[in-house]
Amino acid sequence: MRWDWLAYGVIAAVLIYIVIVFNRLVRQRNVVREAWSGIDVQLKRRTDLVPALVETVKGYATHERTLLEEVTAKRAMSIDAQAQGNVAQNAQATQQLGSAVGRLIAVAEAYPQLKANENFLKLQEQLSEIEEQLQFARRYYNGAVRNLNISIQSFPELLIAKPFGFSEQPFFELDDRSQAANPNISFQRGA
Repeated sequence: MRWDWLAYGVIAAVLIYIVIVFNRLVRQRNVVREAWSGIDVQLKRRTDLVPALVETVKGYATHERTLLEEVTAKRAMSIDAQAQGNVAQNAQATQQLGSAVGRLIAVAEAYPQLKANENFLKLQEQLSEIEEQLQFARRYYNGAVRNLNISIQSFPELLIAKPFGFSEQPFFELDDRSQAANPNISFQRGA
């Protein structure tokens, strides 16, 4: 009879452990989803800002048509990647859009009137703010992914994670490390 209680106790302890680990994995998965949502919001803010930036530059830099078309195309690619929800594709599209926007901002250096345009300066400021928030959101997401992946890969949690359908999540990484820097944005008036 004492052995029966001991067996029930062991079974109860194992079940309690499974519930605790399962709940922790669910919590970590939801943090990853929340973190991805933060990245998605910042990417949408940036892609929404691009048309206004392009229109402002277009008024001054009419012979920069190729660059303006490239920025518009990269914006469309970024929107498509966001809609698909694939982290790797989204990172690549984000990287390409950031590079194109950085070149667009650099064009402003050749146009003193554009650099002094108040609308352009406001757009630059908003873009800089979005880039900072996007960088924070990426770090938060990658930290959440790291925690989830460690739990899924660790023993004995992996014995619970795999049967319940938990899977490792990809990090939001830039392929070209030189692209990791924010676009070069200057706030000097009429320089």
